[in-house]
Amino acid sequence: MWQLRESAHPVLTDEGGAILDERTGRWRHLTPTASAAVMLLLAGSTEEEAAGQYAERYGIADEQAAADVRTVADALTAQGLATAEPAPRIRWWGWWR
Repeated sequence: MWQLRESAHPVLTDEGGAILDERTGRWRHLTPTASAAVMLLLAGSTEEEAAGQYAERYGIADEQAAADVRTVADALTAQGLATAEPAPRIRWWGWWR
């Protein structure tokens, strides 16, 4: 499941958005459509569901929507702001370490 890293703090609206990278102190600015893709991805849906909602929202073909959502997800992952890996689980017996 795609998700932002703990050090990434989003400010997302329909008019665009930005993500603060806490590690570097830099903001990554997003276009309105990229912001919408991130909001749909963070809503807990799968990438395919996010692409379907994105296609419906912007009235574009499913293939184009999937490519757009994948491009945004890949770009943020490449910048170290997101990950497609599940969050590590903390075991209850190792909490004191």
